[in-house]
Amino acid sequence: MEQNQAYLADEKIGRLMGKYAVPCIISLLVGALYNIVDQIFIANADYLGSFGNAANTVVFPLTVIALAIAVMIGDGCCAFVSLSFGKNRSAEASRSMGNAILLTVIASVVLTAVYLIFRDPIIAMFGGTVNEETFRCSQEYFFWIALGIPFYMFGQAMNPVIRADGSPKFAMASTLAGAVINIILDPVFIFIFKWGMMGAATATVIGQIATAALTIGYLFHTKAIRLTKEDFRLNGKILRKTLMLGICSFLSQVSLVAAMAAINNMIRKYGAEDVIFGQEQYAQIPMAVVGIVMKFFQIVISIVVGMAAGCIPIVGFNMGAGRRDRVKGLFTRLLTAEALVGLAALLIAEGFPGALIRIFGAANESVYYTGFAIKAFRIYLCMMVFACVNKAAFILLQAMGKAAASTILSMVREIMFGVGFALLLPVFFGLDGVLYSMPVSDALTAVVSAAVIALTYRQLSEKEHKVFV
Repeated sequence: MEQNQAYLADEKIGRLMGKYAVPCIISLLVGALYNIVDQIFIANADYLGSFGNAANTVVFPLTVIALAIAVMIGDGCCAFVSLSFGKNRSAEASRSMGNAILLTVIASVVLTAVYLIFRDPIIAMFGGTVNEETFRCSQEYFFWIALGIPFYMFGQAMNPVIRADGSPKFAMASTLAGAVINIILDPVFIFIFKWGMMGAATATVIGQIATAALTIGYLFHTKAIRLTKEDFRLNGKILRKTLMLGICSFLSQVSLVAAMAAINNMIRKYGAEDVIFGQEQYAQIPMAVVGIVMKFFQIVISIVVGMAAGCIPIVGFNMGAGRRDRVKGLFTRLLTAEALVGLAALLIAEGFPGALIRIFGAANESVYYTGFAIKAFRIYLCMMVFACVNKAAFILLQAMGKAAASTILSMVREIMFGVGFALLLPVFFGLDGVLYSMPVSDALTAVVSAAVIALTYRQLSEKEHKVFV
């Protein structure tokens, strides 16, 4: 099994990046499309409109919580398996994969139960009480999305594990299949059957079930790993190592949820004080708009994370094998590529905000909707280049085994800056302060990231071939 992975230390870096990063980018982009496609169709249904859009924004963080748990298990397992292969420890790799599968099933069932039991308080916590119609739409959408959580988490957790097993194309295809089903069913359920928020959610869940089914089929035909019954017995030592490697992925997602909760509640509070958005018929607009801007950001970040996360097996194997020269070369190429992605996204957001908002049903809304949306795109995303480089650095440090540095950076960005400025700036700038919180957070994080990146380069240049811990 180790020989099947040996090419990771010999193949050209550029070729490996293409093989592993491209399928991962497509997988994550397709995964992002689930929520984005829902929002596009919801926005263009005149009987839902901005109320449905606002409800989608309210529920979105709750799917991110599920994703956070899934990627902690999946990314941690992916990194652990790759490091194990690099050290010729195939038995530990198999045990990690078996434990990851079982833990994902348990966690997803528990989370679904919590969501269904505490639905209304959770919705209120994320700003769903902005007005009565938004709350009703949120309840309907959330219920059906919650039922699909086990399938969603299983597909997301196993995706990086399948990549670590040497099948990045299958990981991509399984996610793509579910997304295609969602795209086909969304307009049928929303426009033909008139199922509203239930229709959007049901289409999403059916797609997630398809992805989970394909993933289960793959686990019976793995390539580099051969699972046995013994591998499905929870092992505390293996789980600790696996989850520590994935904790950064978890914290980056959960801290994002904390930031979104702060943002949603600040929008609700300071929107109510606004001359226009304080009116009942316009109250949902700021929340709907910020949700749309975040969906565009999610597309960009899916590319960024896909490039970095797709290369986790390459980084992990070479770190385990002591090939830090190759890790350094990969680090340089990825950071450069991530900056270019951020620059392209910045040009789109700053140059064509009107075109972007029209995709999300602006034609059916008031001039206040379009005006606030254009301002939101231009302010909220003005530091996209820094945001992309920061996110890539977090993931690459995690893949190198530098879990502490990665986790600290992620927490500084999302909690200290993300939540802190989302709560502080609106006090001085009102509703606009919510928009300023994102670029200020990214710019300050970039300063800290630059210092950590410089230190990492020095360590990778050292002659000693010891693995980071």
